[in-house]
Amino acid sequence: SRAALAWEYDMSASPTLADRIEQYLSERRQLGFAMEDRALTLRRFARHVEAIDHRGPMTLEVMTGWARQVKQGGDRGASARALRSLRPFMRWLQQFEPATEVPDETVFGPRPGRRTPHIFRDEEIEALLDAAGRLRPTLRGAVIQTLFGLIACTGLRISEALGLIESDVDLGAGVLTVRHGKFGKSRLLPLHPSTVAALRAYRRQRRKQVPTNPASPFFIATRGRRLGGPLSDRQAHRLF
Repeated sequence: SRAALAWEYDMSASPTLADRIEQYLSERRQLGFAMEDRALTLRRFARHVEAIDHRGPMTLEVMTGWARQVKQGGDRGASARALRSLRPFMRWLQQFEPATEVPDETVFGPRPGRRTPHIFRDEEIEALLDAAGRLRPTLRGAVIQTLFGLIACTGLRISEALGLIESDVDLGAGVLTVRHGKFGKSRLLPLHPSTVAALRAYRRQRRKQVPTNPASPFFIATRGRRLGGPLSDRQAHRLF
């Protein structure tokens, strides 16, 4: 029941927007949803609402004012995506504050059509892996080449591959433990011997340069102070 999932907060005072956001995130996580990106967005919105000292129900004016400030490399669709990201939370918030407004899909104009997915041919995959392997420094090339190769041969989602840690990669048994799958579920993924060999070569090269332990990220950042830390989704997409 919703009562069983409810996030507990101090009932001696009216909950703030930030309180409601944490309650919402807690409920969604208990239902198995990964909320990391959405949490960042909602918390940024809460800070904006606090900064402008808004009182009362959430209005479309407040939401669009925040969304217009969102910048992502000059992407004109960033504001629309930011506003859409608020919709599920605002619908949820209406149960507590019925006057809450829910932004319409077309506030910033019609949503552009979804691109047709590109199916890579074998020769395109080979060219991509070859180019990745030439990245410098050498460790960076090994990380990206192995990451893209693993995704290509197993069908892993990028988030699943980036979520792997050392202990998830059992090369003796030839099995991956995928812990960050859809709806937070885990599964075992058997590997082809050629994939095992490629992962073993990458692991050997990486361990020569970066200390690891069972909880270390399998795919790592390779530059500056982030060396040895987890490779981010943004970094991977920028390279791709």
